[in-house]
Amino acid sequence: MRSLDVRRLGVVPYGEALAMQRALVEDRKAGRIPDTLLLLQHPHVLTLGVKGDGGRGHILAVPDRLAALGVEVFETGRGGDVTYHGPGQIVGYPIIDLDPDRRDVHRYVRDLEEVMMRVCAEQGLAAGRIEGLTGTWVTPPGRPPEKIGAIGVRISRWVTSHGFAFNVTTDLDFFRLIVPCGIGDRGVTSLAHATGRPQDLPAVEQRLIHHFCAVFGAEVVASPSPSAPVIEADTVE
Repeated sequence: MRSLDVRRLGVVPYGEALAMQRALVEDRKAGRIPDTLLLLQHPHVLTLGVKGDGGRGHILAVPDRLAALGVEVFETGRGGDVTYHGPGQIVGYPIIDLDPDRRDVHRYVRDLEEVMMRVCAEQGLAAGRIEGLTGTWVTPPGRPPEKIGAIGVRISRWVTSHGFAFNVTTDLDFFRLIVPCGIGDRGVTSLAHATGRPQDLPAVEQRLIHHFCAVFGAEVVASPSPSAPVIEADTVE
């Protein structure tokens, strides 16, 4: 059973979260910390991947429009294309060592999808995968599949960073600023929108922790400072 330090951090600016991850990755490589899962929300931000132009060509809004909406743009070290993060979206950053028994990038991504699929299933929402695409998807009646959970990871010497973004009560209009993940023919949804029910973010966060532990064979340990954040992996989307 893996020990997992879970840090529920509330709203964290993207740049601060990026710095946290980099520091924690080095700590994990050196064995100074156990496997760690950061759960948080970001203020409005677009993040770019490392392939090609990182997804800049899939930003539909002009810079003045982004500025008026308070949306920042950040380059990252993860895989994938452009995506949106904002309030109502639970972002999970696992800083875990896949060595020696989980050294399989494909399996790691599928496991992150599985965590989100299980949370959806608890609310009676059938979620699954789409061959050739990454993430967790739901299919509304009579419409193409819509993405409810995005994934973009980085793995360095088998220590992971970046991770998943699960739309819970996210304002979906912000996804109109971009072609989400570069996929133009599929929509985006949230747990609240897909179920038609109000959602409690802390409760959903707790279910993500529960299923993450189940999928990864982990047990939550007490954090030395759970309310104080600690200030990299080749890539896949």
